[in-house]
Amino acid sequence: MRKKVLDVAEEAFQARGYHASSLGDLMTAAGVTGGALHHHFPTKKALAMAVIEERVAAAVEQTWIAPVLAAASARQGVRIVFEAVAAELERQGFVRGCPLNNLAHELSLADPDFRTALARIFSAWRRAIADKIRADQQAGREQGTDPQRFAALTVATYSGAMSMAKTAQDASVLRDCLAALETV
Repeated sequence: MRKKVLDVAEEAFQARGYHASSLGDLMTAAGVTGGALHHHFPTKKALAMAVIEERVAAAVEQTWIAPVLAAASARQGVRIVFEAVAAELERQGFVRGCPLNNLAHELSLADPDFRTALARIFSAWRRAIADKIRADQQAGREQGTDPQRFAALTVATYSGAMSMAKTAQDASVLRDCLAALETV
């Protein structure tokens, strides 16, 4: 039942946002009672924190961190992710945006606990890319690249591209931004 509530909340927060998703709507969609929901998540904030820490963090790990770390180089990993996300968005025919970005935009100023949890995910994402650049440097590549700056630029480029793709409902901006990022 906890998983079902998290599934429903994750989908609702991505589709409508945290503030527009009422607990009543979430209970109805999950098919649970208030008592059952509150047993696992005593407050809406606790539910949102679980979505952030368990689902959004896992999505960044799966979509970004693991592919970049598994790639032959950081730049190849970044290219693989941008292209895979663009292809998936084109296949599905709509863009809801990046779950991390969407929640960061909505919740970062609403509550310091939300801000801290979201910042941890961004930090882990940047750290993974920077670590991969450092590994590339140890292998004799990327000698002129500052790992921290490249990681920040990559995350910012992707985040901005996803926001623009969501607004335009057009994933091609991801490829445009990737092309620009590859010249850096």
